[in-house]
Amino acid sequence: MLSNDTRRLVLAHFWIAFIAFFVALLLGEWQMYIRSPLRDWIGNPELYYRSVTAHGSAMGYVFPTLVAMGFGYAIVELSLKQPLVGKRWAWGGFFLLLLGVVVAMAPVSAGVSSVLYTFYPPLIGHPAYYIGVVFVVVGSWIWVALMSVNLRVWKKANPGVAVPLPMFANVAGAYLWAWTSLGAAIEILFLILPVALGFKTTIDAGLARVFFSWTLHAIVYFWLMPAYIAFYTLVPRAIGARLYSDTMGRLAFILFLVFSMPIGVHHLFQDPQVGSGVKFLHAVFTGMVSVPTLLTIFTITASVEIAGRLRGGKGAFGWIRALPWHNPMMLAVAFSFILLGFGGAGGIINMSYQLDFAVHNTQWITGHFHLIFAGAIVIMYFALSYDLWPHLTGKQLESSGMMKAQLWLWFVGMIVLTFPWHVVGVMGMPRRMAYFDYSNPELAPQAITVIISFIGGLLLVVSGLLFLLVLLRGHMSEAIRLPEFRFSQPVHATGRLPVALNSFALWLALMVGLSVVNYGYPIAQLLPLKETSVPAVPVGGHP
Repeated sequence: MLSNDTRRLVLAHFWIAFIAFFVALLLGEWQMYIRSPLRDWIGNPELYYRSVTAHGSAMGYVFPTLVAMGFGYAIVELSLKQPLVGKRWAWGGFFLLLLGVVVAMAPVSAGVSSVLYTFYPPLIGHPAYYIGVVFVVVGSWIWVALMSVNLRVWKKANPGVAVPLPMFANVAGAYLWAWTSLGAAIEILFLILPVALGFKTTIDAGLARVFFSWTLHAIVYFWLMPAYIAFYTLVPRAIGARLYSDTMGRLAFILFLVFSMPIGVHHLFQDPQVGSGVKFLHAVFTGMVSVPTLLTIFTITASVEIAGRLRGGKGAFGWIRALPWHNPMMLAVAFSFILLGFGGAGGIINMSYQLDFAVHNTQWITGHFHLIFAGAIVIMYFALSYDLWPHLTGKQLESSGMMKAQLWLWFVGMIVLTFPWHVVGVMGMPRRMAYFDYSNPELAPQAITVIISFIGGLLLVVSGLLFLLVLLRGHMSEAIRLPEFRFSQPVHATGRLPVALNSFALWLALMVGLSVVNYGYPIAQLLPLKETSVPAVPVGGHP
């Protein structure tokens, strides 16, 4: 069971995460509304980009980081059966992150840092925005250190024992985040902040983009870690099954750790500063990162089949009908896999050097991105929150019908939102445009797709509101006596594992080595080049 201090710590992380999520959700819907033919143009594109920056920063840096941190602290006590070591440091990291959010969002709200969550050099915002982002990252690094320390304490007390899968995956996610966030940190500290603080007037935008690509795609795998932990360690137990294979779960998280990093340059296929050889290398490794996802789909589908068979399902497909579809966790994993399938299919287009030319920087990218993160990942954040909430509050969540309605609305809303984006992306509609003139005959046919996406966004807003209501009603319900929290158990008991499946030294060495190979060469080429910098463009001021 969780101690009272840890409950408060986890709840603090979750509530701030969900508040940030809902505010960002409203901003996203507002953006679609003002770009649609449903109203006259607001006349100020800066307001749109201000909103996009706040939406992306909250969804990309604040929301998933707080969920991963809070879930991680819960995993320590629930899986290792030991008190969380370093609670004061954990609270310190939390408040440092909160300080960073306030410091970063103040200049965004004032209209002097509309640089999007990708920083978009040579645009330069107010230095407070970048300093705030650094605070957020440093706060999360405290969490990374605490996950490592707590694992070390447990291993010292349990020599030779297999690390519980939830903690093994949790630490893999922490190490991945520590390494991938380094790229954006280097970009901010050494390339952007000197310009933002007035020490320089030019910036090497190409080199900055390479460093951000270090973070840009691997951050997605950090976002998905809590969702994948839920796949392996919550879903089978919640639906009355067992995990098909603990070993395959470990292998999947190891492969994410190794292959998530050296792939970010596939976002720079159209950028001239990186050579075609490096782009090809990153395209190959982007294909490799699909392997742990395919392993996960196989393992979790097999685990779900076990639940169907145990419930009396017969034949090739009868077990599907026998599954507990009334269970919110069952709905969530099914919806997540469907959205992951659509999003992954779009990702195959993006990773292709040739096909990317057709969709680069179009609404296709927006659709793909939202299917993966806002769809497949966030819907599992909902599910793991529903699963943990009674153990965080000591009160039962009684709104089963509302939970299912919320998940259905999110799933349908995400389909309605993103499918039109894919359609207009193929037609060439650019993303991140503040205004479209639908009276233009070439743009007029796309107006209906924008309206459909807006309706999908409304469904998502209603779903997000229902999610908060379910959690709030849980706080107000009567206290109950809860059984001990359990993670999913594998079909076969985990005995002594090979060292490689019970530790990280080998995999961290491979992660660092592949990153150095895949990024070291283009960075080494770009660093000595002369006259590659361009004049910085201050946001909200005069160049």
